[in-house]
Amino acid sequence: MLSVVIPTHNHAHALIPTLQMLVPAALEGVVRQVIVADAGSTDRTHAVAEEAGCDIVEIGAPLGRRLRTGAAKARAPWLMFLKPGAVLEPTWVVETKRFVDRMAAQGADGPAAVFRREIVVDEFRPALGRTLALAKALFACKPTADQGLMIAKRLYDRLGGHSDNARHPEADFIARLGRRRIVRLRSGASIAGAELFDLVN
Repeated sequence: MLSVVIPTHNHAHALIPTLQMLVPAALEGVVRQVIVADAGSTDRTHAVAEEAGCDIVEIGAPLGRRLRTGAAKARAPWLMFLKPGAVLEPTWVVETKRFVDRMAAQGADGPAAVFRREIVVDEFRPALGRTLALAKALFACKPTADQGLMIAKRLYDRLGGHSDNARHPEADFIARLGRRRIVRLRSGASIAGAELFDLVN
């Protein structure tokens, strides 16, 4: 059903909760494959990925090319792009299965889907930073890579995948996909406080 692509670069610590979250989905047959698209980590990222049974693609290239190379290795008809450290609510497994089954029954490659934005802000950050991050997350209408992206591989390929040249390839791809081809699922995706803070800078 799904091949999950996770781009990494020295993300050993962040990768662990994301892989743990995927275990129930693998047992249910929803996740068929996990691909770690690594930029040449020097920490334990490879060890963590290998212990979890992931396929590792190491390529010293821009993020867009790493994501596209990882997607090219996918064996499942649907792709899920997740950031290291992303954690989805347990309900995502059932909801995802229903969504993909519905698309298959309709013979459709789209729409794509993102998960509902869950807000988790680091309490140790300055109050102003927390406030700005929360406001940005609450009022931002555009889907972001922090929410994950689930897309049929045929649609991804038809759009040319992530760009090598885009400054922010994940945001660029979501923009090219367009809001009309993206639905928001009810299950939440947590966003780390550090990532939220980065959104306002």
